[in-house]
Amino acid sequence: MSTAILTGPPVPGSSLDGDLRSLGFDVKVASDPRDAGALLAAVPADERVAVVDPRFVGHLHALRLGLTDPRFPASAVPGALTAQSEVRPALARALTDVSAPVPGADHGPVVAEGEVLPDTLAAALDADGVAVHRPELGSLVAAVPADAESRHTARGAVADVDDEAVRLRSAVKAHDGFFTTFFISPYSRYIARWCARRGLTPNQVTTASLLTALIAAGCAATGERGGYIAAGVLLLVSFVLDCTDGQLARYSLQYSTMGAWLDATFDRAKEYAFYAGLALGAARNGDDVWALALGAMVLMTCRHVVDFSFNEANHDATANTSPTAALSNRLDSVGWTVWVRRMIILPIGERWAMIAVLTAVTTPRIVFWALIIGCAFGACYTTAGRVLRSLTRKAKRTDRAAQALADLADSGPLAELVARATKRQPFRLAFAVIGVAFLLATALIEPFGSKIVVFAAVLYVVISGSVVAEPLKGALDWLLPPLFRAAEYGTILILAARSEVNGALPAAYGLVAAVAYHHYDTVYRIRGGTGAPPAWLVRTIGGHEGRTLLVTVLAALLASRGNDFTLALTALAVTVALVVLVESIRFWVSSGAPAVHDEGETA
Repeated sequence: MSTAILTGPPVPGSSLDGDLRSLGFDVKVASDPRDAGALLAAVPADERVAVVDPRFVGHLHALRLGLTDPRFPASAVPGALTAQSEVRPALARALTDVSAPVPGADHGPVVAEGEVLPDTLAAALDADGVAVHRPELGSLVAAVPADAESRHTARGAVADVDDEAVRLRSAVKAHDGFFTTFFISPYSRYIARWCARRGLTPNQVTTASLLTALIAAGCAATGERGGYIAAGVLLLVSFVLDCTDGQLARYSLQYSTMGAWLDATFDRAKEYAFYAGLALGAARNGDDVWALALGAMVLMTCRHVVDFSFNEANHDATANTSPTAALSNRLDSVGWTVWVRRMIILPIGERWAMIAVLTAVTTPRIVFWALIIGCAFGACYTTAGRVLRSLTRKAKRTDRAAQALADLADSGPLAELVARATKRQPFRLAFAVIGVAFLLATALIEPFGSKIVVFAAVLYVVISGSVVAEPLKGALDWLLPPLFRAAEYGTILILAARSEVNGALPAAYGLVAAVAYHHYDTVYRIRGGTGAPPAWLVRTIGGHEGRTLLVTVLAALLASRGNDFTLALTALAVTVALVVLVESIRFWVSSGAPAVHDEGETA
């Protein structure tokens, strides 16, 4: 249990004691700062501690936001401060400082009479280098009135605002897409509250969303119209639950490292499982759409890598302005343009709605073509805008951004060897484009199993290693990771499709899914501030260039041996999946894993 230390006797008629207990705090009362220090020392070192002024007046949800959010080591609202175990020593030092005798006096603390001790401690933590989170309260009240009149005014302000209504509104993301905002969130927030009142956790809702999507995929795999209709309906139900889990987390502040991992990975697992279900259903009706399913997966993943790479390259850059960004900000001031620009990139809400409706009323082939065309347009739109921004802005990129791009590149031991033997490459993006284009064109033009494709893959290894020999701080260097994804995924897709071997495309689908999971896992580790997966993992699974070369060699060696190519792709997919999943699960269930913030709709 967490402990809340009141810095004096409760004010008569105040509900503060009950409010703190309802939030899970064991309330203790200190007579002065020295006594507060003693009470703090008595609390087990691994527990959260809050220090609250007994004169506090405010909404319960203001206290909840300030004192119970697990994502922040220290957090404060006026009159209340909380510290988790990692910053407890800094809080103890701050309490010791304010309790120290006044210089030249025999006794007496340095804190002045009437001073708000939690606010003084929050300022001391800031000065000590501790980042104290201060949540935006909006219309919520959090104050420490100095006299009876101001207390009466503060209580009136509390009565004028329904904190439950504020809590429900704040459970919804600020930047969701059009479909989510107007067709899901108006009622899913109430489902989230229903779940909270029955003790359900966001992870349970996330799991329910995954299971619903898997059932939807199973219905699609039947290949019957009734199954397709059921699949479309269940996919929408899964998306409602997907929105609900995040809203439940924000409503009840139930953030966790496991929840971050589940939410980040299950969206992709649900979508890709549904693609597979559609492909299986089409096969039952004699229509082979596995190449389209894999193409949709490749396009979607490459598009996401563009988003991730651009954001990582620029989020901490200095002088990070451009005329294009200024125009975008001006457009944002015109309400309708915001929604249009969010919709045309086909974010997850619009995408799932389109997939669900088309699944119910058309065929899997039409679903995939609509998905590929829509996502290709969205990818071209966002990438073109970001390229223009990068070329027109004068930004100085940091070492951290360069390292993030290097981690996203996923270079393996072969690329590392080439990089160590390579001098600075002044035209690395152009060389990378040439290498990727030559590899994909060769795989597409040459007969399946041709040794020329292996040569192209060797050249790709050399080029991909040389272009990462220097820190990736160029204006367009953020394009390198998505180029590498396109090369690897595209090569696997083309070779599997051209092999005309039974089961090669489903096996390639599994291989790309396993590798894509590794790349998404890398992204969310970087977002959490812990860096990329360990080097041994990247080396074990070969890096993007090693896997690409291996697949071309397997195609050349097994071209005349029937289903052996399928078996080789399957074995490679299983191996990569096992190694990546075991390490990923180990990391995300460990105490050191980050809670990734959930503030934007996944594209």
